[in-house]
Amino acid sequence: MAYLKTTAAFLITGMAAIVYIPAAALLFIIGLFNLKRPMSFVLYKLAQAWARIIIIITGCPMTVSGRENIPKKGGLCFVSNHVGIFDIVLALAYAGRPFGFIAKKELLFLPGINIWIYLLGGLFIDRRQPRKALKTINLGVKRIKAGGAMMVFPEGTRSRGRGLAAFHPGSLKLASQSEALIIPVAISGSFDVFEKNHLINTVPVCINFLTPMDPADIPPQDRKNLLAEKLHDSIAEVLDRQGGNKPS
Repeated sequence: MAYLKTTAAFLITGMAAIVYIPAAALLFIIGLFNLKRPMSFVLYKLAQAWARIIIIITGCPMTVSGRENIPKKGGLCFVSNHVGIFDIVLALAYAGRPFGFIAKKELLFLPGINIWIYLLGGLFIDRRQPRKALKTINLGVKRIKAGGAMMVFPEGTRSRGRGLAAFHPGSLKLASQSEALIIPVAISGSFDVFEKNHLINTVPVCINFLTPMDPADIPPQDRKNLLAEKLHDSIAEVLDRQGGNKPS
């Protein structure tokens, strides 16, 4: 059954990627007529549908909480722990609004995946070149201030079931500089869905959208470190309660 589910998930993903390739050209053309935002929403709904189909295929018992904490409009930054690649599927399925995310530059060279990231409003960052990285962050800040949403994974890489790692204060520049509302996100169980043995496994998965946090409540001089600590603690508390902060 695991082999069948894995094959089905890859087939659905491949078909979806094929659909998105011509959508890239269409988005560019529509953008010339100032209709990029409506087209982006349509593409997000397609991605959301794909994500929910993948979740159905896995058969994973899902626990989703706190969606009422997500405002429907206005600039927003999701800050999430990063357990595995299934995290993106969960966020697309349940965030309820379009969002982009900061992706490492290496993903730019993955056919299909790169187009998805771009069309969903994602940004590719080169951490080895600080000046270019700063320009990418500034572009993300601009999008949030324009009313969009972005997602940040401040651990810097996937924890792969090893428990919550420390948050890098510098990775939260997107959230602090935009001064937008922050939604902490706590995810557990997603590593075991696929990456543990590279087959689809039916395991309990949780995604929790926590109480919003406003950077303006923290003095500017303390914001860099204190914001990371507060977000880390709020996510860790939920993961500890669910048993999702222990190495698997």
